[in-house]
Amino acid sequence: MLARVDAATLQTFREGLRRRYTDEQIVAEIVACAERLGRSPTMREFNADPATTVHPQTVIDRFRTWNEAKRRAGLVPRRFATRDDLLRRLRELGDEVQRVPTAKDLDTRRKRYPSKSLYWHTFGSFSQALREAGFDVPVGEERLERAIAQGADLAKRLGRLPRFADWKEARRRDPSLMTEWQVYRMLDGGKGAWPTFLYLVRESLVEAGITVEIDGTVRAA
Repeated sequence: MLARVDAATLQTFREGLRRRYTDEQIVAEIVACAERLGRSPTMREFNADPATTVHPQTVIDRFRTWNEAKRRAGLVPRRFATRDDLLRRLRELGDEVQRVPTAKDLDTRRKRYPSKSLYWHTFGSFSQALREAGFDVPVGEERLERAIAQGADLAKRLGRLPRFADWKEARRRDPSLMTEWQVYRMLDGGKGAWPTFLYLVRESLVEAGITVEIDGTVRAA
């Protein structure tokens, strides 16, 4: 019986079956599978998912490779993620959160984004990945200057120099702030690190014409 099957006719029939799915439908199947698994699926995992209706070979025929199909679905291939893949996803995360993304943002979205450890392994640090993705990430002396400026703004809002706990609460509301521990470690993290930081904040405020009392109370000019 198989000998009587015309090869060209069979090929046309197969292509017709594959065209039953649009590119968008195939991509949606991959995304749905990833959401069920909680990670970017391999071709074997996709095939084993009882909820999928598209055969992996159909995906390959349409997009040439499995990894290209996953890129079209907005997923990073787990073993073959390129630097460009990772940077693209980081920019997408920035668009989603509407600010410079943090490692915590990746942690809370680990089902949809690459892990922070992958960024560290690929770029040497998460900050370096952010810089390569085009985000404004200060380094060195500029980093300390930005922390001081943030401290001065917070002091003016509070009406006093911020305590360690004040900074922690402010960052909870505004993740664009450096963490209190980042600020602490910039000044060597010793016993007097936070008072030293507050001294620098006070000097910044005084230079701007704002009075800072001995008890840390800030009085607007």
